[in-house]
This record gives sequence, C-alpha cells and structure tokens, in this order.
Amino acid sequence: MGVECKNIKRPYCPLIYCCSFAQIWNMLLHNRVNKEELKRKLSEEVFSRKTISLYRYFEIIDPLEYRNDLYKKWSTLNCFGRIYVAHEGINAQMSVPENNLPQFLDQLNEIRGLKDIPIKYAIEDDGKSFYKLTIKVREKIVADGFGKDDYDFTNVGTHLTALEFHQMSEGPDTLVVDMRNHYEYEVGHFLNAHHPNAGTFRDAIRMAADALSEEKEKNVLLYCTGGIRCEKASAYFKHRGFKNVYQLHGGIIEYAQHVKHLEVDSKFTGKNFVFDDRLGESVDGKIIANCHQCGKPSDTHTNCANDDCHQLFIQCEACKSKYGGCCSVECQEYPELKHNHYSKSKIYNRIGLQQESR
Repeated sequence: MGVECKNIKRPYCPLIYCCSFAQIWNMLLHNRVNKEELKRKLSEEVFSRKTISLYRYFEIIDPLEYRNDLYKKWSTLNCFGRIYVAHEGINAQMSVPENNLPQFLDQLNEIRGLKDIPIKYAIEDDGKSFYKLTIKVREKIVADGFGKDDYDFTNVGTHLTALEFHQMSEGPDTLVVDMRNHYEYEVGHFLNAHHPNAGTFRDAIRMAADALSEEKEKNVLLYCTGGIRCEKASAYFKHRGFKNVYQLHGGIIEYAQHVKHLEVDSKFTGKNFVFDDRLGESVDGKIIANCHQCGKPSDTHTNCANDDCHQLFIQCEACKSKYGGCCSVECQEYPELKHNHYSKSKIYNRIGLQQESR
C-alpha cells in the first residue's frame, strides 16, 4: 500500500522508504476526505454549530509548528473552518459544534497568543458555513503589498465601539471609509461611505488614502468585516499623515450585533459579505444590489457552476434556473471551458460590475 510521493519521480512508493517522519506527520494533519463526502456528513449532523471569527496580530516564531498544533487541537473538537497562520499572527473563521464550544473557548486561553482573544459570532447562522478544517501557513494573514518596514504597524487608529462609531459617523467633519473589496460593498455598506472600488485589500488601502489625501484634518472612520483589515489600514493612514484616524472595533459583525441589542436604526444597510459557504448575512433585511444577469433586485452571491470559470457574481433564482448556475451562455454551453476562452465572456471582474449585452 503506498501513496504518491513528491520526493522521487516514481508515482507510487511505500511511505516508510521515501518520506521522512516529519513529512508523514504533516500528511496526517490535513483533510483527506473528498468534498462531496464531507458535505454529506455535514448535512447529516444532528447537533448545532456556531460560526465564529477571531484574529490577533502577534509574533509567531514557527508558523508551521503553531499551525500543526492548532490542527491537532481543533480537529479533535470537530471544528471546521478556514484559518491562516503567519509570522504576524492568526486570522480564523470557524464552525464549532455547540456542545464543544465551552471546551474550545477554554482551550483558546491555553494557546500561546490567544488568551482572552475577542470572539465574534455570526449574525445569521445555519451551521453550514464550513464543511472541513483548513489551516494554512501564509506570508501574511492579510496581504497588503507592503514590507515590514514600510510603515509602523503598531501605530494604529483609535478603536471605537459600535455605538461610538454610530454616533461619530454623523459628524459633518467625518469621513466613513469602507476598506473591503468592491463585491462586498455592492451588497451592503454604511450609508454615505467612501469606497475605493478596489478588487483587493492591497489596492484598496492605497486607493482610499490617495483619494482622501486633501482631507487629512477630518475624522476618518474605517470599517471592514471583522476589524482585521482596519488594523493595517489605520496604521497606513496615520503613516500618510491623516491626523484623526479611527476604526470600528469588531467590524460590521460587532456593529450589527450591538445595534440590534441597543434597538437603534442601523446605519449599515444590506448584507454583510462573509468568506464562507454562506457568502453573506443580512444586517437590516434590505436588498440593495442587483442580479448581474437580468438586473432585478438580488444580493445572492454564487460561484459560476462551470468549475473552469468559478467566477463570483450575483445571480437571482430565475437566472440561476435559466443559466444552470453559470455566469454566461458560454460557461453553460462549454463544460470544460478554458480560462483563455472565459476571458472573453466574464461579466464580473476585479474592478467592478461589467454587464454584457447578449
């Protein structure tokens, strides 16, 4: 019995002869069940799950060792999720069995760097946000395109509570700035928020600072999904000379929870895009976006059913039926469409919505 080994040219070989103990151990610390089987098992679960997110910037000397330790701990608790570990810290979106949640939270306090880490709970949660546990080592937990010496990452903006952000956003000398990608902003955002219409955070952080460069004396209120991007964005804005920089603590997720509890009218309207299988959770029940194919009100993101395309776009139920879940007729007609062909038919690109005439 053997598995494919990358160390030699032969396609198969016994583990014991061609792989080190460390390599074998790392193989065991990854999911090895196919996607369809994992989703089937998730649908058959008889217990509830909680969708949570957490992040923290702190120094991790050996990210791979840290990653492996987390995988052992969290797989034992049957946790699912997408977690990134880097020298600069951790960023995690997770699904935790409700009956294991107390043990999970206690365990966090025993893990280096995670004691008393703030936890954000999903606004809308069907327990199906993730179907497997994925923990990856990355160069950064949030890619910003900067080197570690380009600006002082420790000199961040002032954190505001949800209520403070809510009240301060009404000021005449205040700029509310959305630090998310264009597809996130499209389905939901704070009223009158400035948005750079960027496809990536590394673009957004520069574009926003450039666009507002003549208003450095005003109060700049930054927000994102859970707060992690604003940690870097606020430091960059201060580096660029902005005097009064603030950030929403806990992001949109925290804001939505608090305004609901305080029974005040939300200044965020629409849906909060999330990076899991739900692809969004409504904050105020309003739909402010439109189907990319027919233009009717819709805020349901989906990935093109043609796996060679897999483009993210907004599609209503009628168009989903008409196009078979695909973004275009081309994708619907060519099940093995290649990327060079797809480039001629895409309707949604990294700098914004692009409607095609058909």
